[in-house]
Amino acid sequence: MDADEILPRRSGDPLTELAKQDLDPFSVDELHARIAVLESEIARTRKKIEYAVNHRASADALFKR
Repeated sequence: MDADEILPRRSGDPLTELAKQDLDPFSVDELHARIAVLESEIARTRKKIEYAVNHRASADALFKR
């Protein structure tokens, strides 16, 4: 899956801008720090997805006919 397929198409969107950012000016330490921040955001996003899925399953079970 290509990044263009999953990233929003709005211009100025932070994720789109992040994906386009030139990494050449960054040092190795800065790149490692960037990876750490991105991994933290991935973990936060996965927790939100898990919460949403569980919440939906609970609601479906509650209102099931």
